[in-house]
Amino acid sequence: MLNLPHRQTPLQPAAIRASLVTIRTAKPRDLEALSDMIGELAAHHGDAAIITPENLERDLFGKMPWITALVAEAEGELIGHVILVPLYRAPQGLRGMEMNQLYVRPGHRGTGIGRHLVAKAREHARIAGCTYLSCSAATGNFQAHRFYESENFTPGPVTGMRYLLSLA
Repeated sequence: MLNLPHRQTPLQPAAIRASLVTIRTAKPRDLEALSDMIGELAAHHGDAAIITPENLERDLFGKMPWITALVAEAEGELIGHVILVPLYRAPQGLRGMEMNQLYVRPGHRGTGIGRHLVAKAREHARIAGCTYLSCSAATGNFQAHRFYESENFTPGPVTGMRYLLSLA
């Protein structure tokens, strides 16, 4: 099957609108499916995912939870997720959340699941005392750009260079 990134092709099956979708916080029973979806998104972008359910268990439910995962579930199956990571703008004293991943499985895209996940992420961030929600999309991913702008995200240029120091 021809699969062009970031757009629906005539060869892809039509999206299936689930009769009932629940957006909720991830639970330990979701670790395997969540890990699989993270791998699907990485593969979609040509990357490899080495994350394991054990990594997710540590980061979602460990002694010091590092991330929050919201999942979309329909008929007992996970069909999407968003991962939230806390941010802080020290000069302004502002809390925020980064939507590190927003993913909807291919058979359910275009049915509003992504919008529901963003709405739940927005609600979660507000409850946590955040004043902003942040996300990013690859430069050429115009479909994602349009989606985020339709959700009232304001585009901004990325400036400077990001440095990484390995602590391993």
